[in-house]
Amino acid sequence: MAKTIVVKQIGSPIRRPAKQRQTLIGLGLNKMHKTRELEDTPSVRGMVNKIPHLVEIVEERS
Repeated sequence: MAKTIVVKQIGSPIRRPAKQRQTLIGLGLNKMHKTRELEDTPSVRGMVNKIPHLVEIVEERS
């Protein structure tokens, strides 16, 4: 079974650059305090690391 991470949106995309808004949409987040369970891959980790002020990793599951 693949490892997963739970990502929560903690910041608003309002008045943020378009690339940061697109990264949020790519992660499947679009509303404050929404959470998503995503597969723990290097690409997902890279997206989370691009916008650490907008998202947080709530939990890591194996």
